[in-house]
Amino acid sequence: MITLLHLMSALALLVWGTHIVRTDVLRVYGAQLRRILSTSITRRSMAFTAGVGVTSLVQSSNATAVIVCSFVAQGLVGLTPALAIMLGADVGTALMTGVLSFDLSWLSPLLIFSGVVVYLSRRHTSIGRLARAVIGLGLILLALEMISAATRPMMAAAGIKVLFSSLTGDIMLDALIGALFAMLTYSSLAAVLLAATLATSGVISLKVALCLVIGANLGSGIMALISAASQNVAGRRVALGSMLFRLSGAVIALPLINFLEVWIAYLTTDLRFGVVAFHVIYNTVRCSLLLMLVEPMSRLCVRLLPDRELDDDGVHARHLDPAAIDTPTLALANASREVLRIGDIIEKMLNSLLLVIRENDTIRATQIRKLDDDVDKLYTELKMYLARVSREELNAKEVRRWTDIITLTINLEQAGDIIVRIVKGVESKKIAPQRTFSAAGMQEVCEMHARLVTSLQLGLSVFLEGDLRSAQKLLAEKESFRDLERAYAKTHLVRLAGQTQQSIETSSLHLDLISDMKRMHSLFCSTAYSVLDEAGMLRRSRMDPGSSAAEVMLDERSGDYSHPP
Repeated sequence: MITLLHLMSALALLVWGTHIVRTDVLRVYGAQLRRILSTSITRRSMAFTAGVGVTSLVQSSNATAVIVCSFVAQGLVGLTPALAIMLGADVGTALMTGVLSFDLSWLSPLLIFSGVVVYLSRRHTSIGRLARAVIGLGLILLALEMISAATRPMMAAAGIKVLFSSLTGDIMLDALIGALFAMLTYSSLAAVLLAATLATSGVISLKVALCLVIGANLGSGIMALISAASQNVAGRRVALGSMLFRLSGAVIALPLINFLEVWIAYLTTDLRFGVVAFHVIYNTVRCSLLLMLVEPMSRLCVRLLPDRELDDDGVHARHLDPAAIDTPTLALANASREVLRIGDIIEKMLNSLLLVIRENDTIRATQIRKLDDDVDKLYTELKMYLARVSREELNAKEVRRWTDIITLTINLEQAGDIIVRIVKGVESKKIAPQRTFSAAGMQEVCEMHARLVTSLQLGLSVFLEGDLRSAQKLLAEKESFRDLERAYAKTHLVRLAGQTQQSIETSSLHLDLISDMKRMHSLFCSTAYSVLDEAGMLRRSRMDPGSSAAEVMLDERSGDYSHPP
């Protein structure tokens, strides 16, 4: 029981080590690796080589599959070069398995020690993340040594031998076990190395180990299919084509397994080397031959997964690439692009709002409600996307950007709700009873609306570029707009005192409207605070130390930023 527990813990350590290496390499070099994959598509050989190189670094063909599927789903890469990249990824992970199969146990303590020292001192930097990847590599080597040590006592345990012999009755069952293990560990590398270690220890035969290797390749392909399930049809075709390539290799290799066993046993007596060498040769030969068939496979995948007409059920996020989650810089850039898209929808709602107010356009009112549904959908998708970006792994600048994105997203969603509320008020208090604003009142609303749209555009520009002068201008505009709202409220009361009939009939709607516009304007101007705070131009109130920077006001005469007395 203790021996089995040691083996399971060693396997867990192996999986964890590969996860750390994959995650941190993507976080540091994710942008560069993605750029290599997206640009190396002019020739099949270049795409194949890019797949080999990138997968060798991240030590996971599944990670490469997720990236490539997302590229194809967004239309950045064609299906044919994507399949060539995936074939290269299979070779890349096989090569890394070959490297790790050597006896590098002496290197494990050095990697772990040096990695921990650097990581603790440079935790939130790129160097610290690379040090964590070095720790992961050391854990992989340590886990392999532990697996080897844990399997030695199994030789003396008759029950273990009986268990393995009962589970390996035929080649199909062996391949299935290999596929299941690769799926459970999310790593074909771990499955292959375990098969090699068990074969060396005599727990399983060479034939069983070879079947486990072929099954591990199939399991990796199944995991790619599962990961691509959330992509559109174009993205799923990549995973399907890769799986069909793997399946075709298994169909050819499994019937020849007895011959391959004899051949490998004849060439070497080192079963560990033989199993790993078979994995490398199998994938290299298979992928090199299948590289010539990527175009026919592309056509087959298109036939098996044809394009479908999209249902008109509103917008969907365009830039929230799930493959970029492990690369915070890219993930935040994607989220920034999506929140700017939400801002464009809010601007469209504002432009339609003026027509509803001025011309009683009920068609525009319906369109505004539809656009608000789109905003709510994008808001939810963006919020969930940002929640998947681990803030613990972000540096100070990235945390600030993460906060800015989620804050602007919330503010824009609230602005959309305010616009819908204004539309409801106009419909019930102006359109239904067939009332109109006075000429002066309508002019005030149009002026506030124009300044509101301008501030929204400026606020989005400040969010995108972080320009200090624009942030100062935006905050000054906030104070000017607040003064304008107060002035127009007073002039409205003057019209009421003058017994202006139109003003009397629409008084409640008019005051609510300019008040809601002021609130929306404050939401649009909130992007200025982060820029000013970073420049050191904000200070908190002495009377209220817990108040937020979002309550800070601009004194235009002194240029000082402080809370109102």
